[in-house]
Formats: sequence, structure tokens, C-alpha cells
Amino acid sequence: MILLTHPTGNANVRHAALGLHRAGLLGEFWTGINYAVPSWLGSLLPKRFNQRLQRRSYPLELNRKIHTYPWREASRQLASRVGLGAFTDSDTGPCSEDAVYRSLDRQVAKRLSQATFTGVYAYENGAEYAFRAAKDAGQLCIYDQPIGHWKAAQEILEEEAENEPEWASLLGNVHNGAAKNRRRDTELELADVVVVASAFTKRTLEEEGRIRARIAVVPYGCPTPPQGLAESNRTSTDKLRVLYVGPLSQRRGLSYLFSAVQQLGGAAELTIIGRKPPRSIPALERELSKVRFLPYGNHTEVLREMTQHDVLVFPSLFESFGSELLDAMAMGLPVIATPNSAAPDLISDGNEGFLVPIRSSNAIAERLHLLYREPDRRVEMGLRAAARAKEFSWRRYETTLATRVSETLAFAGHGTSPSFARATPDPELPGVFPRQEDESA
Repeated sequence: MILLTHPTGNANVRHAALGLHRAGLLGEFWTGINYAVPSWLGSLLPKRFNQRLQRRSYPLELNRKIHTYPWREASRQLASRVGLGAFTDSDTGPCSEDAVYRSLDRQVAKRLSQATFTGVYAYENGAEYAFRAAKDAGQLCIYDQPIGHWKAAQEILEEEAENEPEWASLLGNVHNGAAKNRRRDTELELADVVVVASAFTKRTLEEEGRIRARIAVVPYGCPTPPQGLAESNRTSTDKLRVLYVGPLSQRRGLSYLFSAVQQLGGAAELTIIGRKPPRSIPALERELSKVRFLPYGNHTEVLREMTQHDVLVFPSLFESFGSELLDAMAMGLPVIATPNSAAPDLISDGNEGFLVPIRSSNAIAERLHLLYREPDRRVEMGLRAAARAKEFSWRRYETTLATRVSETLAFAGHGTSPSFARATPDPELPGVFPRQEDESA
């Protein structure tokens, strides 16, 4: 049986837990907060606060598997709401995200030393202590790497700061703390298998050269669009309606998108959906004043906006996946994206969208102009995108992940769970183990 651990949880973690549970592989799931209150009580809380807490809820079928260690994470949430920034500092604060990850990691390590598991499934930056305890107990270490290797990210972002100094402050923390990077490298060294969401992430790990673990590519899923939202809702206009959804960060290549749309003049109009950074950035404010900007709402509102646009542009410089890609495709939008994301795993160039080089406003503009000139082509590409998105359901993610974990257990000589027949390997499911070199050669 597997112990799964993640301190905060998100859609990927929830479906990982469901996949392992439904396959009979989940022993326990450790997390920070499991928000499970009666609906009447939730209705008494402030709407935004209740919505925020609902992100920390899990399906009822997992209740008997869940173990919570909420105090550090609850303190982080409270400190951030009342403005105690020193306590939530990303590197040193006692209620920082790093502190939350390390605190749960230590608790899981204690649990692994007290009970019998076949392995532990942990996530980046929250696995070192658990993996050390698992190694001592002869248990398997499965590592989920949600983003590419830190060295690859640092190299690209340092180059970007030099290329676009006006946008450098929107790159985030280019240099993570040395201690955090050492911890990540240690976790990778301890891992027996690494699960990633895209071939791009896999490539950054392989380029590091010191990764000995097997790497499994398991793409994330996307939810089924709500009934009533469909591609047929889209009306035609004399302009190409271009959409961007996501963080307002230069890591996502925003300056290149603005430049590309400007090259089309009055032929295109751009909508940006996201959250502005806490501090005003002159370059960003200048460009947002020229386009339609919408603060990020709930997921259904974003999907509804997608039905009113013609194409999604995802010009990322460094992104492990990009859930916005699958959302847009599900709503019948062709996408224009860079290979530094999951785009090459989701589309083939010229069919469901286009692949363009990073940092190339001209390439983005050329594809936008093509879609503007050929409306029938963009409709056809949108239909193919919607059909392709259906192949990436969350149920498929659950089954694929459970299959890979079962294969890993069998490879390590632990066998498989008797109930695993519900998640038998499917040759058409994405995600493979690369062949390893024969160490005896």
C-alpha cells in the first residue's frame, strides 16, 4: 500500500489520490487541511473565504484514508490574510510555504517508520525526510515533479531578465534559495521513479544528467465543460479575438504576446484574464491599458469567456504543463503555444493549433494572421482541438497514474494489489517508462 502526501492539495493531487484509492493502492493520504463542513455552515462564512477553503476539500470516498496535520498550513493562511508577511516569507518565515512542506514531511517520515507501507508518493520540496525514512524501511520512493528542473528554469529566466529588462520584475524569484535547491536535488537522488506531467519537464530532468530514477510522463486531465457551454456559442466578428489566461508573469512570455497582437493592428483584439501582481509594474500597466483585461474569476466564468474567443495564445518560456491549454481546447479553441510546456504532448502543429518558438513575437503574429485570414480553418482546428481534449479526462489521468505506480511496484518486486484489475494497463494511455541503460554493461 502507498502513503500519498501533499501539504496543500490541488486538482492534480485530488485525482492522484482518487486514482490510487480506486485501484486499491492507497493506504493513507496525508495533507494539511481537509475542509469538510456542512453546506449550511459554509454558507455562513464570507463567500471568498469559503471558496478559498473549498479548494482544500476532498471527495467523501477518501475520508477514511485522509490524515491531516493542519496547524502550520492554517497558520500560513491566517497570517497571509492579516498581513503578517514576515511569517509567510517564502524562504525563512515560520508559516512560509517551505515551512509547511517541511513540517508535513517530518510527520510523514515518522509515520513511515511506525507502519508498514510498500512505498511513499510525495511531491517536490516535500519529500526529503519521508524518502530517507522510506529508504531505511526498504520502501519505494515515488516522486512527483510538477515543474521542470530548477537549473533549466534558472538559465532561461536569467536570459530573459537580460533580454527584457523592463519586464524582469515580472519573472518572479529567478534564484531560489540554495537550501531549497539542494533539498530538491536530494529528493531526486533518493527517488526510485519520478512522475512528470509533460515531455518538456522530463527533458529538463534528463538534461541535468544526474537523474538515475525512471521517469513516467502522465499528463494531467481537464474537467468536462459544464452543460450549455459549447463551441457553437461562438459568434463571428470582423476581428480575430485572441485570449490569454493565466499568471501575469513574464515567465509566461507576456511581452511577446502583446507585441504579436500589435503587429496585427486593428485585425485582432486581445483579452487578458489573470490577477495583477501586488506591486504595480509600469510595463504591464501600459500594455493592459491597450487591451481588454478581466480579473480571474471562477473556472466556469473563464470557460464562458473562452466560448467568445477564436484562439488561445500560450507563449510560455518555462511551464511544466499549462492547464489553460486543455481548457481552451475543450471549449473548441485552437491554441498557439511554445514547446516549453505540455503543448507538444497535446497538439500536433497545424492540426489543433500551432507550436511556435519561445520569445518569437513574429511567429505568434504570423499564426494569428493566418487564422484571421482563414476563418474556416480556425473553426476546423477548433473542432479537432475539442476532440483531442476529450482524450485527457481526469479519469484517464487517474487510471494512467495508478497503472504506472502498479508497474513500479511490480518492477521493485512488491507485486500489485488484488483490486488493481480495475486499473489494468492500457497501451493507448499516455506515459511510458524510458528504457534504462544496462548497468551491468
